[in-house]
Amino acid sequence: MAHSTHGGGMAHGGGHAGGHGGGLKPMYIVWVWLLVITLVEVFLAYMHVPVHIMLIALIGMSLVKAALIVAYFMHLKFERIGLVYTIVPAMVGTMLLMNVFFPDAQRLSLNAIFR
Repeated sequence: MAHSTHGGGMAHGGGHAGGHGGGLKPMYIVWVWLLVITLVEVFLAYMHVPVHIMLIALIGMSLVKAALIVAYFMHLKFERIGLVYTIVPAMVGTMLLMNVFFPDAQRLSLNAIFR
């Protein structure tokens, strides 16, 4: 019997990530970047930076981290573009809809303070 290398196993470069872009090295690189960004975020929290600048920087870095996680660890980078066009707008829409609740939460917390 002839051994076929099509359809799986370790014939395409090893393990789970074989069909998804070159093994584990990109995962380790992304992990290091996530660690560096997290350390910068923690460092910013201890610095005496104006609040609005710190919040913009933290939100920006969190968006970069979220994009890296979605692209590499959830393998969205290796999916069809149609799936990306489906998931990303749904995620953005969900985040925008969450903003509807933020003013109400602020109002409730202020009412609790003045009781």
